[in-house]
Amino acid sequence: MSDIINILPDSVANQIAAGEVVDRPASAVKELLENAMDAGATKIQLIVKDAGRTLIQVIDNGCGMSDSDARLCFERHATSKIHKADDLFAIHTMGFRGEALASIAAIAQVEMKSRLHDNELGTRVIIEGSEIKEQSPCACAQGTSIAVKNLFFNVPARRNFLKRDSIELSHIEEIFKRVALVNHNIDYSFNSNGRLLYDLRAGNFAERITQIFGNSYHERLFPVNEQTDLATIRGYVSKPEFARKSRGEQYLFVNHRFIKHPALSAAIEKAYSGIIPDHYYPTYFIQIDIDPSRIDVNIHPTKTEVKFIDEHSLFAILRAATKKAIGQFSLSNELQFDPVEEVDFPPPPKGYIPQQPTVHYNPNYNPFESTSAGKPSSPRHSSPESTRPDPRWTSFFDLDKTTPTPPQPTVDPQAKLDIETPAVTPADPSSPCLQLAASHIVSVLSSGLLVVDQQAAHERILFERLMKHQTSPNGQQLLFPVNCQFSPADADIFNELLPELKSYGFEIGVLGQTTFVVTATPPDIKESELQSLFDQILVEYKSAMIQKFSDRSQCLCRSMARQMAIKPGTVLQQSEMQQIIADLFCCQNPAISPSGKKTMAILPPEQLIV
Repeated sequence: MSDIINILPDSVANQIAAGEVVDRPASAVKELLENAMDAGATKIQLIVKDAGRTLIQVIDNGCGMSDSDARLCFERHATSKIHKADDLFAIHTMGFRGEALASIAAIAQVEMKSRLHDNELGTRVIIEGSEIKEQSPCACAQGTSIAVKNLFFNVPARRNFLKRDSIELSHIEEIFKRVALVNHNIDYSFNSNGRLLYDLRAGNFAERITQIFGNSYHERLFPVNEQTDLATIRGYVSKPEFARKSRGEQYLFVNHRFIKHPALSAAIEKAYSGIIPDHYYPTYFIQIDIDPSRIDVNIHPTKTEVKFIDEHSLFAILRAATKKAIGQFSLSNELQFDPVEEVDFPPPPKGYIPQQPTVHYNPNYNPFESTSAGKPSSPRHSSPESTRPDPRWTSFFDLDKTTPTPPQPTVDPQAKLDIETPAVTPADPSSPCLQLAASHIVSVLSSGLLVVDQQAAHERILFERLMKHQTSPNGQQLLFPVNCQFSPADADIFNELLPELKSYGFEIGVLGQTTFVVTATPPDIKESELQSLFDQILVEYKSAMIQKFSDRSQCLCRSMARQMAIKPGTVLQQSEMQQIIADLFCCQNPAISPSGKKTMAILPPEQLIV
C-alpha cells in the first residue's frame, strides 16, 4: 500500500490558517492596526474602499523595516515580538504569533512600502497568494504603508459569505473604535470611499471617548479609578439613567488589548444591581493594567480571549471599584435654599380662644333673577325686595315634594344566584378592565380571565400597523427642530433608512455628514427621546441585519415597534386599556409579540378557585 500522508504546501497551509485569523475585512484591519502600534507609530491612517473588499490600507510613521525584514515578515511564524517560550508570559505587544501578515498575504494582493528612519530609500514588496511577485527599492515616507487589495480573491467561497457593505463597514468601524479608544495617545484617521469618517487627535481617555461617541458622553459617564497590588483599574462607567437595552457600548481592555470576558463584564453589571431595570445594561470603558505574567492571551489567534490567574479577586475588585464610582458621583446635589429669617409674633392676649374662620354670604341671592331692565340684579345694590326668597327656588330644592322617588324593584336574594353574567367580548368598548402593577391589563371573558402584557401587546399592534403602513405619513410638526448626531458608520445606515422613516411620519433632513434634523414625528413620540429612539433602532437593526437574508423592512418595523411601545410602569386609563385589547384582537397574530414574547394568557375559571 502506497503512502497517503503528504505535507501541505505553504500556500495551502497559509490559506487554512487565514480562515482563523482573517474571516472578514475587519479582521485584517485589526491585525494591520496592531502591527502599526507595535512599530511605535504616533500617527496611523486607515483607508478602505468598498468596506474593505477592494482596498484596506494602513499607513503609519513607525520604525519601519529593513529590506530583509520586509520580505521575511510575510513568512509564517516570523515575528520580532518574542524569541523564546518564556516570552509568552511577559507579552507587552499586541501581536506575537507571527501569523497575521502571512495569512493576509495568502488570500489577498498585498503591496507594502517601508523605510527605516535612518535610510534614504525604502523597500517595496508585492506579494499575491503567498507568492512574492516583486521586491525593489523605492522612495517612500518614514514608516510603513501596507495596501491589501482584493481580499479573498482566491477564496471565492469566503468572499461570497461577506455581508453587505454597510454591515462590513460597521464591523471595521467597531475594530477601529476598539483600537483607537485605549491608544488615545496616537493620532488616528479613518477614510472610507474617499470620505473622512474619523480624525482623532491624541489626548486623554475622556477626550478620546467624546471624539468618537460625541460630546454628550461627557455628561453621561462616571470616572473609575482603583489601584491595588493585583491590578490598576481606570476608565468610565455610565450613569444609571443612561443604561441601554443592548450591550453595544461596552469596552473592556487589559494591558491596552480589547478582550471579551463574561465574568468581568458581569462584575460591572452586578454593581448596577437594583439601580437599573432588568434587561438593561450600562455603558463602560474600562482599562485594566495587570502583570503580564498573571494572564494568558495565547488562547485564540484573535487574542480577544484572556485567562487570569486571580479571576475571582479581579472580579471582586472590579465590582467594588464600579460600585464606589456610582456611589461617589451619583449623589444628588443638595438643594440650597436661602435662609429664612425667623419672625417673632406677639403672643395672643390672655383668655383668647381661637375660632374657625367663617364666610359671610347672602343665601337668598338668585343670580338668575332679572331686573326690570332685563339684567341680573347685583348683590351689592340689591333692594330689600330682591333679597326675599323666591318661591320657585324653594320648590326647586324641595325634592321630597317635587321629585317622585322611583319604585325600587324587589329581587329575591335566591334569584340573584340564577342570573348568568353575559359574556364580554374583548373588543367591546364597555368591557371593564383593570391594570395590574402598571404592566398588565386584566379583563373578563366568557371563557375565563384575560391577562394582557401591555408592552408586548402594544408592540404587536404597532408592528402590524407599521408593516401595513397604517400610520399617518404626515407626522406631527415639532415646535423646535431636534438635531440627532451619529457616528459616521451609523450615519450611513441611517441615510439608508430615511425613506422608510419618512413613510412612517418622520420628517428628517440632513444637516451634515453625521447630523440630522427632525422636524416632524409620528404621534406619541417625545422630542427628548428621539436620539435614544434612533440609537436603539440602529443597534437592533444592525444586529438583525447580520443575518444576510433578513427582511430589511421587517427589521426596521420590529425595531420601531419595540422602541415606541408603552413601557411597564405606564398607568393607563380605562379607555386606553380597552382600546389596546380591541386592537390586539384585530391583529393577524395577537398571541405573540414581534420579539417572540407572549402577549396574553387566558385563565379558565377552574384555575381561579382557591
